[in-house]
Amino acid sequence: MYERILIPTDGSDVAENAVEHGIALAEKYGAEVHALYVLDLNAIDVSLGTEQVDRIKSGKFDEMPELQGRAKRATGHVADSCEERGLAVVESVVAGRPHLEIDGYAEKHDVDLIVMGSAGRGGVKRMLLGSVAERTLRETTTPVLIVCGRED
Repeated sequence: MYERILIPTDGSDVAENAVEHGIALAEKYGAEVHALYVLDLNAIDVSLGTEQVDRIKSGKFDEMPELQGRAKRATGHVADSCEERGLAVVESVVAGRPHLEIDGYAEKHDVDLIVMGSAGRGGVKRMLLGSVAERTLRETTTPVLIVCGRED
């Protein structure tokens, strides 16, 4: 049923819960796991210079060890968990608007299922900002499993 499962992660506790669910499904179906970290261009520190922002937008993180480290920790955790279970895993890091990057990645790699966390944000904050999970659901035609949870 599932050959490729995409797990977008930011390394948070909420994402960790989704990682466990996604890996369990991959184990059950023998699916390849794709671990994706999206550097949100809307959340880039305004103190970065134009040159640095341009490098990020073009996917050149080679001279930005802090960003590389954050992304590698997030996708690396997924990769380590997959390797412990004998699952094939692909790690990717991209920059852009998270919901669009997740949808585009899923289409490009013929993903069968997206498994992602939801922080369960509510009220005014959700109305103003939306959530990556909600926006992904609205944007994609790929099935999405939202794993609910809140960060402490």
